[in-house]
Amino acid sequence: MIESQRHLFDTPDDVAFFNAGYMSPLPKASAAAGEAALRRKSTPWVLTPEDFFTETNMFRSLAAQLIEADTNDIAIIPSASYGLAIAAKNIPLQSGAEILVLTDQFPSNIYCWQRVALEKGAVIKTVPVPKNRDWTDAVLSAITNNTAVAALPHNHWADGGLLDLIRIREALDTVGAKLVLDTTQSLGAMPLSVKKVRPDFLVAAAYKWLMCPYSTGFMYVAPEFQNGTPIEENWLNRKGSEDFAGLVNYQEDYQPGAIRFDMGERANFGLVPAAIASLQQLLDWGVENIQETLKKRNSEIMNALSDTDITAIPDQLRAGHFLGLEYEAGFPDDILGRLAAQKIYVSKRGNSLRITPHLYNNNQDFERLTEALKQILT
Repeated sequence: MIESQRHLFDTPDDVAFFNAGYMSPLPKASAAAGEAALRRKSTPWVLTPEDFFTETNMFRSLAAQLIEADTNDIAIIPSASYGLAIAAKNIPLQSGAEILVLTDQFPSNIYCWQRVALEKGAVIKTVPVPKNRDWTDAVLSAITNNTAVAALPHNHWADGGLLDLIRIREALDTVGAKLVLDTTQSLGAMPLSVKKVRPDFLVAAAYKWLMCPYSTGFMYVAPEFQNGTPIEENWLNRKGSEDFAGLVNYQEDYQPGAIRFDMGERANFGLVPAAIASLQQLLDWGVENIQETLKKRNSEIMNALSDTDITAIPDQLRAGHFLGLEYEAGFPDDILGRLAAQKIYVSKRGNSLRITPHLYNNNQDFERLTEALKQILT
């Protein structure tokens, strides 16, 4: 268990923010790093050609550490949809091939597959919500010899339903299918090793559980696909781009590894230093420690609500950092507003009241949340 780290955030005492799954606050250190970095644009003469590479290389290295990847396996992207578009562009699909997705999956991991299915004559196969809430078994049952791609999250974004990615990867191997992961709602709060899961592509928008600024993110590209085609061509990704004087000597070759897939203007001097500070903080806490802490905290919420009719997916089928509360009678339509009036912030996704705490929450926050829910529902 990690004690509350509220002192590292600018969260007022009267605010109970349980919405990291929507957007995390920046740690104070990250905000300070970003402010200092942004001011450099006021004096551009202090920026050197080396600055276009140093900080992004650091960000790439920290991202690789989070998922046990090699640094050159990491591309810098602005959003999950950007990385997913790269995956959809580079995985070959035949007519009739099936692309496996979950019911009510986040749309960024749907739209790119709808487009490529239309272009290639492939088929989107949607795994229905399992009655027993076991997404892993549901996905395994849906895999057939026609499965070409499974485009999945690590946990469902609405209620936290968990997928055993190692078992799913093994099943996909038997039919020669690829695994594409959107880990935006898990990475930074739940451990994941690409050495164990072996995804072909993995993307993460970093403004949620990775505590980075908006419009920052990264993707992992398996070595098999590192000679693929980017969705844009930019000068930084080409061989020899460190030599500013020689940029007009146009190069056919790219920088090594996944760097060819980097977004344009990846050397974002205002955002990257803030993102570096956030990833350093996560690594310092330890993602396994974060997961265990949030898992225990969410269990405490359910224990405090045990005398109500509120339920949630069982612990063994749910990501520990997520708590999708369900109420048989249905939550009042105005529940978010009534909670916000007390400065308690959560989300509603589908039928679930989504509670996503983090280390900035303290005991008072949890007490306020459970008491407010009891008051509203009784």
